[in-house]
Amino acid sequence: MADEALSAGAVARRLGVAVTTLRTWHQRYGLGPSEHVPGHHRRYTPADLARLEVMRRLTAEGVAPAEAARWARQGPDVARPGADVRSRTAVGRDGGPTIPVGRAGPAARGLARAALRLDSVAISETIARAIATDGVVATWDGLLRPVLVGIGERHDATGGLVEVEHLVSRCVSESLAATARAAAPAGPPRILLACADEEQHSLPLEALAAALAEVGAGYRMLGARVPVPALLEAVNRTGPAAVVVWSHTRTTADPGQLAALLAAHRRPLLVLAAGPGWQADTLPAGVVRPVDLSEALSLAVAVRDALDRPAAS
Repeated sequence: MADEALSAGAVARRLGVAVTTLRTWHQRYGLGPSEHVPGHHRRYTPADLARLEVMRRLTAEGVAPAEAARWARQGPDVARPGADVRSRTAVGRDGGPTIPVGRAGPAARGLARAALRLDSVAISETIARAIATDGVVATWDGLLRPVLVGIGERHDATGGLVEVEHLVSRCVSESLAATARAAAPAGPPRILLACADEEQHSLPLEALAAALAEVGAGYRMLGARVPVPALLEAVNRTGPAAVVVWSHTRTTADPGQLAALLAAHRRPLLVLAAGPGWQADTLPAGVVRPVDLSEALSLAVAVRDALDRPAAS
């Protein structure tokens, strides 16, 4: 990589994020451009870009933005956050297994313990209480995602906890669906949600659906494993303002799906490639890759609002 300083637009293109995301990371977490030439906008140095690449990678892996920023400020070669905690918590004090949740709070640790007990009542009550208190986005970022990631890590390491993963996933799905039903947005469904073709991991998309319902934004959910012809048919029949396509792994992140959306007869105003499967350098021009649930929600709602805003007389 050359050592030239970069503009915000150039950095956004390299990372595959929106310029507004860079501004947020600058304002909230101090990850801004450091080179200053009098009379000109500040520019991002290679060191700034390296820190932002850490921020992008960690948030894509499920680390909360504030925690990811703390690690990013330490430099590009830091260890993955929570590694020391996870190594100490792989086995509980009683010698039994535990679910690592990194630096998540006591609610996440309690949910992890309920998951190991296969206590579906406690799991569902914990999730419902968190959503009622903190909302969908905060619950997903601070409670559900750490536990789900921890279960996945323990399964990868041991091959176990399949029954735990299934039970927790079902409880999470039911809780998110209940939240979406209770909110019952009154407006037209301007946002279409779909998993990429052959993508079966739909929980993050269900979280977005519940978050949209929570703020009164109408949506249509197509769910897991949506073939491209079916997705295009849905777009052409309903004319959504925004389409969100979720991919969890690279094997399902075929950019041809996104290109087909951009060429649709009733092309949406916004196409969001959500999830860690998508790679910035493979996305067609005009596709936006949100960094987390909060940004996906903000972008989708902004496009909905722009479409529904009365025209000036």
